Amino acid sequence: MGTKPRQQVGSRGRSPPPLTPLFALLLVLPITPGQAAIHIPSNYHIKDFKEPPVITSQPEPITAFASDDITLTCEASGKPTPTFRWVKDGKELDPSNNPDLSVSPGSGTFKVISEDNPINHYSGNYTCYASNELGTSVSNQVHVRTESPPTQQKEKKVKIKAEEGESVILQCNPPESIDPPNIHWMDKRLRHIELSERVTQGRDGNLYFSHVVTADSRNDYTCNAQYLKARTILSKEAITLTVSPSNSVARSRRPQMMRPSGSHSSYHVLRGQSLALECIVQGLPTPTIQWARKDGELTASRTSTENHNRLLSFGEVSESDAGQYQCTANNPQGTVIHTYSLDGMCMSSVWIAGVNSELYAPGETVELDCKADGIPRPQLTWSINGVPLSEIDKDSRLSLEAGTLVLKDVKFGDTAVYQCKAQNKHGSILINTYVYVIELPPQILTVDGKTYGVMEGQKAELECKSFGSPRPEVSWESEDSGSALLLSSPRVTLATGGSLQISNVSHGDGGLYTCYLPESNVSISAELKVLNQTVIVSAPLDLRVQRGTAVVFTCIAKVDPELDHQLLWRRSGQKLIHSANDKKYTFEDPDLTVADVQDVDEGVYTCQIITRLDMAEASGSITIVDRPDPPSQLQIFNPMDRSVTLSWTPGDDHNSPVLEFVVEFEETEVETDGWEEIMRVSGDTHRTQVSLKPFLSYRFRVIAINDVGKSDPSAPSNPHSTPAAVPDHNPLGVRSVSVDPDTLVITWEEIDRRNFNGPNFQYKVLWRQVVGSGPSWQYNFTTAPPYEVPDVGTFTAFDIKVQAVNELGSAPDPEPTIGYSGEDAPKDAPMVVGANVLNSTAIEVTWAAIDKTTVRGHLLGYKIYLHYHGLVVKHHKEHRRKVGKGRRHVEERMVVQTGPNEEKKVVGGLRPYSHYGVSVTVYNAKGEGPPSDPLPIQTPEGVPSPPVFLDLKSHSEREMMLHWGPPTHPNGVLIGYQLRYQQSESPQENIDDPTITHRTLTNLDPHSQYRFTLAGRTGVGVGMPIIKEGFTMLDGVPAKNISLLAGETSVNLTWVSQYRHMNVDFHIQYRNKNGHGSWKQTDKLNLAQSFYQLHDLEPGSVYKLDFIFSNKSFWKTEVRTHGTGMEAVSANFATEGWFIALVSAVVLLLLILLILCFIKRSKGGKYSVKDKEEGQVDSEARPMKDDTFGEYSDNDEKRTASQPSLCDDSKLCSEDTHLGDYGNSHSAKTEVFMDESLASQYSAVKDGAEVQERSPLNPASATPTNHGLPSSVAILD
Repeated sequence: MGTKPRQQVGSRGRSPPPLTPLFALLLVLPITPGQAAIHIPSNYHIKDFKEPPVITSQPEPITAFASDDITLTCEASGKPTPTFRWVKDGKELDPSNNPDLSVSPGSGTFKVISEDNPINHYSGNYTCYASNELGTSVSNQVHVRTESPPTQQKEKKVKIKAEEGESVILQCNPPESIDPPNIHWMDKRLRHIELSERVTQGRDGNLYFSHVVTADSRNDYTCNAQYLKARTILSKEAITLTVSPSNSVARSRRPQMMRPSGSHSSYHVLRGQSLALECIVQGLPTPTIQWARKDGELTASRTSTENHNRLLSFGEVSESDAGQYQCTANNPQGTVIHTYSLDGMCMSSVWIAGVNSELYAPGETVELDCKADGIPRPQLTWSINGVPLSEIDKDSRLSLEAGTLVLKDVKFGDTAVYQCKAQNKHGSILINTYVYVIELPPQILTVDGKTYGVMEGQKAELECKSFGSPRPEVSWESEDSGSALLLSSPRVTLATGGSLQISNVSHGDGGLYTCYLPESNVSISAELKVLNQTVIVSAPLDLRVQRGTAVVFTCIAKVDPELDHQLLWRRSGQKLIHSANDKKYTFEDPDLTVADVQDVDEGVYTCQIITRLDMAEASGSITIVDRPDPPSQLQIFNPMDRSVTLSWTPGDDHNSPVLEFVVEFEETEVETDGWEEIMRVSGDTHRTQVSLKPFLSYRFRVIAINDVGKSDPSAPSNPHSTPAAVPDHNPLGVRSVSVDPDTLVITWEEIDRRNFNGPNFQYKVLWRQVVGSGPSWQYNFTTAPPYEVPDVGTFTAFDIKVQAVNELGSAPDPEPTIGYSGEDAPKDAPMVVGANVLNSTAIEVTWAAIDKTTVRGHLLGYKIYLHYHGLVVKHHKEHRRKVGKGRRHVEERMVVQTGPNEEKKVVGGLRPYSHYGVSVTVYNAKGEGPPSDPLPIQTPEGVPSPPVFLDLKSHSEREMMLHWGPPTHPNGVLIGYQLRYQQSESPQENIDDPTITHRTLTNLDPHSQYRFTLAGRTGVGVGMPIIKEGFTMLDGVPAKNISLLAGETSVNLTWVSQYRHMNVDFHIQYRNKNGHGSWKQTDKLNLAQSFYQLHDLEPGSVYKLDFIFSNKSFWKTEVRTHGTGMEAVSANFATEGWFIALVSAVVLLLLILLILCFIKRSKGGKYSVKDKEEGQVDSEARPMKDDTFGEYSDNDEKRTASQPSLCDDSKLCSEDTHLGDYGNSHSAKTEVFMDESLASQYSAVKDGAEVQERSPLNPASATPTNHGLPSSVAILD
């Protein structure tokens, strides 16, 4: 509900005196910060609120001619509606009482409507006053100027004569007016006189000729004056100009000023006005004009030139334009300068925003500060409601200090409109501001029940805006503490506007808060929710990539669940926006993908997670990197015999610092494989010394390497050659590689060509015999290894060495090494060869050391030969046959090598109970010597190898039959076997007959698993065993877990046989439960089948099933087939006539078919290929296999020659008989089981010569007694 304020109409002041013309000034009227001005908020509820008058539309100065309308505008707002009055030239003017004036209703605007009075009757200064009960507002004083339209005066004709080359001025002199005319020089055809640098129109309207030419002669130079406001054009009398030729044309004249005159002039201009500086000169030839500012730069943004550079214009003059401007005119004869000074600038009015009228509470102090500026400085005066302060009774509460009006302890009667007036010689200007003293009841303006969400750690501010006059006091309390306790916290502050500020908020600060006005019963509540700060947990990275690649920035943030958030991406501060046409950026939160990165994509990429309460941001960057540019300016410095200094200038590293430089070289005088690396230096090295080799010509280049890759090579350096020198070193690896006897072959590692160090490089080969030759050396020269010395004896020791030499000299003398001439095979065999038998598979062979002089070479070792001669005793015929057969092939031999210093060796891996022959040889690199005499030895008997196999078969619960094969290697005389069984190592049974290969064990425990161990025996002992585990077979039991699955005409049966139980036979009896039909019985079924199908059943019928084992029923059940059952036939259809006729017809057809078959067969023999092909052409029932043609087999011809089988047309032999009903049944699930016995029986039937292939689902194929034919149930039912 609105509240009526206490208001009082102001009574200060009276009608103001007249005001002087406007002047240029700067007026500022701010409110002092210490004042408590009242601003009524828009949501404060108040009724009948009065407002002082405020002029909203000011009158404007008018310049009028006789035919013009005169309208003075004055509009104002206020409550009550203001009344208006006018003052003209200091006297009251009431437009409503003047019949010549028309006043707009409800405003102060009036219009002159009478045309009888002369227009100059309305000239003068006008001021508008708008008043209501709260005060009076005063408008600006405006001046109305009136004038009669200018008229054409009678003039004399003007004729001007001049010589060619003289300067001429054609005067215009239009009639004067308050509206300056626009001047146009034209000819009699109303065409403008063409202006140029030579012919110029001045701002005074005159036409200036810098110099005239004969072509300027004419009699129709007409000046036309256009008065826009008077809507009048006056044409002056035409001027005749006659230019006569002159002999002095060839003499040029220096420039002279035509307008302005003299060398200096000054301007005083008001700020904001436009200004034009003119410079018109005479001279021959026509001078050129240039403008310059002497005390600064002449900028195009402040000035412009016009009229062929004769005019310098300023759009709006400001203080910065004050200074000196120079016009310079030049021609070949000289220069003339004129200087303009802009100083003493008076500034036009500039109002500062924020100068508003204010409301105040009683008792407050008001300071109205009025400041103005201008040249000369204006004088300030104050008025109240239009009455000058000097004419108002003095009040101690009112004071004036340096233009500031101070009003203390304001009362309701001080409500008024105050005017500040500034005046100097250029005029005056006035501004209104009101002081409104009012008392308003307190109200809380903030909405009740507002919820504030603040992030943890931030500053919370709970609003409680109030309003009243005087200003009301505000207090806060929380649900946990009162006002005093709440405000005592150092983190809690009560702001000036009534807001409660809590710094560094935590979750404990959340809750309900109450704002109230202690002097009233007004209060509101506010809820504070403290939320978790938004934190970026995975920020974008600083990426260094190559051009053309795609990069992905990821920005993952943790946001409070109560806040929705938005992810924005920026590049270098600019927001990135998805565009369907531009695939550069792909936004898939939380990723930003930048495709095909180029140089323009470099920059900082910032992700911003924005919520309504906070924002978190993190930045990454893209830096384009690439291989470095190649180094440049590669130069060679300080060349020496074996080194040079290289320097280079690095190329651009493309944002990836150079890690190292690779220095490469190339030989220039020989063909090589190309450039080779010579050294590497760090990336901050740009100069290095390179070691060189003598007698080579080099070129160098440098490659830079950074993280991206290698640069292109630098341009190669100029070639540099090193001088020759003696060899530095001799070849390495000097040795003898003699092969043939009586020959010494010396070889070494060749020296690289780059180490020759000079021309005519050779090797000097030196040798001398170690014994008997003395210190003298023999030598020879060669260019490459090896070097061969003949006739030196077999395996003779020599000192050998090789020295590098070239044209300049030799390398240092090398140290000699020992070498030998070629070897020959040893001459003698080892002596005193013996052998000691260690066991059945190993012996120790001994011999005496060989005389090394007989070896004729380096002794490498000995070789022991063992020749196998067979077993000692043959224990049965089979083994004798095998041994004899082996001897007829290859005799076994074993070779064992030893070192050169060994004289005995243990040899293992021999066969027990066998004959061997042992011999020993000595060998060197050339070969073996003769063997020693064979030494016969015999190995003792050993234990046999394991039996070859062990099979277990059980036919009852307590018996197990074992079958095995004898050991492959008896290793002696096999005397029997050792058999162990049961889980423990006993009982044990010895089988003394080695020919027995089976044994049946009885009285076994049917509930135990046995472990059988079988090993052969010789006289030495028991051999390695063969081990196998097994169970006895339990007696068979009927099938269990029988499942039935019914179709329309069949029933599928499946069962599971018992583990370890013998397979037994059973059969099934079944019949229709509806009463007709007898019991039917299947053939014998075996547990191993696990599947059977009953065929040819009636749909929708219930069948009884009885499972029989050993003539006893072990399970009975019933099953219903799917489909709709047939109604029972009351009579026996077998006695019906139609049935007898049908059977007779079938028999007749079969008889005819048999006769045709016999006739066809009686034609005899096999069909020819031609007949067969013709027969196959007509038969669609025998398609060609694999799309082949013309290929036949013997089986095809035999089948063709024999009598055709009735199975070709009979359902009894077709696969559809058994599988059709099964496939067409409504079974929901089909399972097929087939164990090993069923598979073997099925495959046995399939191998028959004339039996067709059958499916594993056909039970007949699994029953051997049916010989592959369908079961009787399937045929007869």
